[in-house]
Amino acid sequence: MTMMINNPLAFAGACIHSGDYPGAELACRQILEWDSGVGEAWFVLGVASQLLGKVSESVTYYRNSVRLAPGNAEAWNNLGASLSSLRRPEEAEKCLRRALELEPHYAQAHNNLGNALQAQGRFDEALASYLRALHFKPDYSEVYDHVGLVLQSQGRLAEAVDWFTQALERAPELGAVHMNYALACLQRGDFARGWTEYEWRFRCREHPVLGQGRPPWDGSPLHGRPILLWAEQGLGDSIQFIRYAPAVAQRGGRVIVSCPRPLVRIVATCPGIEQVIPEGAPPVDFACHAALMSLPRIFGTTLETIPADIPYLAADPALATQWRDELGRFDGFKIGIAWQGNPDHKKDRQRSFRLARFELLASIPGLKLFGLQKGPGTEQLEELSGRFPVTDLGGRLDDLMDTAAVVQHLDLVITPDTSLAHMAGALGVPVWVAIPFASDWRWLLDREDTPWYPTMRLFRQCRWGDWDEVFSRMAQELPRMLTDKRKY
Repeated sequence: MTMMINNPLAFAGACIHSGDYPGAELACRQILEWDSGVGEAWFVLGVASQLLGKVSESVTYYRNSVRLAPGNAEAWNNLGASLSSLRRPEEAEKCLRRALELEPHYAQAHNNLGNALQAQGRFDEALASYLRALHFKPDYSEVYDHVGLVLQSQGRLAEAVDWFTQALERAPELGAVHMNYALACLQRGDFARGWTEYEWRFRCREHPVLGQGRPPWDGSPLHGRPILLWAEQGLGDSIQFIRYAPAVAQRGGRVIVSCPRPLVRIVATCPGIEQVIPEGAPPVDFACHAALMSLPRIFGTTLETIPADIPYLAADPALATQWRDELGRFDGFKIGIAWQGNPDHKKDRQRSFRLARFELLASIPGLKLFGLQKGPGTEQLEELSGRFPVTDLGGRLDDLMDTAAVVQHLDLVITPDTSLAHMAGALGVPVWVAIPFASDWRWLLDREDTPWYPTMRLFRQCRWGDWDEVFSRMAQELPRMLTDKRKY
């Protein structure tokens, strides 16, 4: 208390170093109530807010700091890092370059600049920035990880794995690095190593374990005991890995599934499942548990043994009949389309595209486009202004069971890498997935097909951000499908 009275700014700094971020925040606010012109107080308040996860607020505080003390390289660096966290890499780049003008040997700023450049797809520049960070700080383990990520984004997986390995040699307990190493191994098809390393996700804050004190399942016979399979990540991941439920049941488990509410009805159609409960529902009794994305490791899945018996999900018969009758009133080759993923996804900037991209396909005679987009992205329908026709169905799809009932009666689905892609694949419906240059691990490398979904075709970007070429290829392929609805 004496320190706070005599030197509250020093007290705030001490709070930061001791991990008392709320205390630092309170001390800084008191200082700024007395004098809002103390740039260092704005800076420490920004640090406290950033560490408390209040990233948007930290941007405001850092801006005040650099306005009052424009020569503070650390404030410019932290402002850039916060802007990168908010997926505003162009703004971040400007701040980080200013930090480096002030302090050219600032390794952390070089690293953060690399992050901002990588987010813009400027991989060679990002790599150069990371290497400069290592020049000034050779033991900077985090940068070894970031070099691996940028190499992975370029498809240079063997080199990426080497850099991840070097990062782990320097910091073997960093769960995030193990995660990145795991995903690189999985993308290369090295499932044995990848699935094992992927278990490190549970040591990261963003991957809590839902086990209620029960033991994790080790794959041994269950002899009729109840087992909880729980969804841990996105809707698409849940759809992809629920395919393992029948195998769990075959080992004697009474399978209970916990998943996001929009999935409850459709997941219940998967064979082998006894009960489905929405996330957040009152707990049920079970003997052991497994995260859905741990099941490939438990079953020792390789590229050759991926369970790919489709369909493993099914639409409600009554809903399917209703949509069959409604869609039957339309002539032509029926294509369901989506264009926007979850904007909160860290890679949505790369994977989503504009609805207007479908104009080239809409010009092909004999086809009919049906919009399956829900939520973010639907505003683009109003922007079409009659350029090409899209029958919007998204507003009538309450959950993924409704989507399944529609998709089941379409000739083709075209979508970015979203839950719709997984839904169509799980239903056994032909689906074309437009994927970015730096694709997700599950789509492997240099393949147009995927062992996860036999009816899926992948249309990869050949160059970062180039969707024109992707849709040109689709436009060349579609007339062939129109001549034979089930021929690829």
